[in-house]
Amino acid sequence: MARKPRIHFPGAFYHVMLRGNSGQDVFFSSEDRTRFYFLLNEGVGQYGHRIHAFCLMDNHIHLLIQVADTPLAKIIHNLSFRYTRYINAKQKRTGHLFQGRYKAILIDADNYLLQLVRYIHNNPVRANISSQCDDFQWSSHNSYCGKNSIPWLTTNLVLSQFSNSFKTARVLYIDFVCQGVPEEQLSEFCCGSLEGRILGDDLFAEKAMEKTEEKFQIIYTLEQIIHAVCTEYGMKPTMLSEPGQRRDISGARAMTALLTLETDNLTLTDLAEIFLREPSGLSQAAGRFQKRLLIDKVLAERLERIKKSLKEPICQA
Repeated sequence: MARKPRIHFPGAFYHVMLRGNSGQDVFFSSEDRTRFYFLLNEGVGQYGHRIHAFCLMDNHIHLLIQVADTPLAKIIHNLSFRYTRYINAKQKRTGHLFQGRYKAILIDADNYLLQLVRYIHNNPVRANISSQCDDFQWSSHNSYCGKNSIPWLTTNLVLSQFSNSFKTARVLYIDFVCQGVPEEQLSEFCCGSLEGRILGDDLFAEKAMEKTEEKFQIIYTLEQIIHAVCTEYGMKPTMLSEPGQRRDISGARAMTALLTLETDNLTLTDLAEIFLREPSGLSQAAGRFQKRLLIDKVLAERLERIKKSLKEPICQA
């Protein structure tokens, strides 16, 4: 069964979790975390979303993101792809760094924003890495306490829930976080309460669906995308699986990989099985192709023609 598309609408809040492949670490030094900070900063500048909280553990990451117009999938793909490329180059390795598809839960911010921030900041305490939140350097907690300033982090919204005075708000925030996370809430922030992708009641879920118009969202099959690409390039689908680096074939393959990444219900792992390629190689090809689109008008027009030529897809309810 195909995965349901991400629920997207401007202003939506998400608890995003990225985990190391097979439980492996994703950060190996302070330099790595600093690099991740840099990529977060670039992402905020490029896509206009807000990051309200974060915690960078050794083998997993928590982010509280509020999106603007750009869908979360594009934001996280850009972040994870560029960070994986950095780690692979630094360690002279290949392959996946993160485990499968990232986890993202749509949050009812009116009822869960503060509790989620507390949950994220208490991660090192629950993992027995530090005795209190203040001792852990790589989370947004100390910024909320006024001990440091991170330009791409938004703290005003959460603090304003406690008081209009920053000084008072910080005192109340610290007291709230130090209370810890109630046991019954622990699973909610990781698994959600509705379909594993929403944390909120039925009314919130209904309103979210109306905003995102999910009933009318379209999904594609890999066969549809491959057919559309091959028609545009004038080649047989079997040619995309052939060995070698013929420019036209590699270009069509990269185009297919990019369209796959932009389609919520598809993965590069599935495409790799068809093309007899490694998912990491297809991901890199899609990344290079995406950069070419910014400077190659003819290529960008070709992509638009392919999108328009895709057959009428199955609607996801």
